[in-house]
Amino acid sequence: MPIRVKVRNAETGSTVDMEMENENTMEEIVRGAAGFWHKDPGAYVLRRGKKLLRGSQTVLEVGLKDDDELELIPDPEGGYRDPSE
Repeated sequence: MPIRVKVRNAETGSTVDMEMENENTMEEIVRGAAGFWHKDPGAYVLRRGKKLLRGSQTVLEVGLKDDDELELIPDPEGGYRDPSE
């Protein structure tokens, strides 16, 4: 049974609704949301409340439920670096 979550773009405040299965990973959610906003998925992570979610964790492992809200934030441990710098 699909789980519907809302992903909020921390930079703009806009949101996107996503439908996930228990076996989907956080990395897949990041790729989907980053693609929606035309961002580099390697430069972002998901946060639920104050907790960062690891990319390999599944929806089931994280315990996501219908109507949960996640936040797409720049990766605090790295993120995108302009190769020209």
